[in-house]
Amino acid sequence: MIFKILINNSDEAQKLNQIATKYPYDIQVESKNGRADAKSLLGTMLLTMETDLKLITPDGIDSRPLEEDLKPFIVSYI
Repeated sequence: MIFKILINNSDEAQKLNQIATKYPYDIQVESKNGRADAKSLLGTMLLTMETDLKLITPDGIDSRPLEEDLKPFIVSYI
């Protein structure tokens, strides 16, 4: 599943990272300049300073719990 997300500051980047580490599957943050593991705080912080972000999860998983945790950051579903 792909979500368009908005991260406004480093505190929100850290919160996104904390949420991602709760889940056993890969979660990626993607911008026009690259992709990072959402479980990597440094990678997440570098990418979240951009405006057009996508959060990508593997196909075939139940992402509803993650969606609930990410509600404050989700702008739309792609």
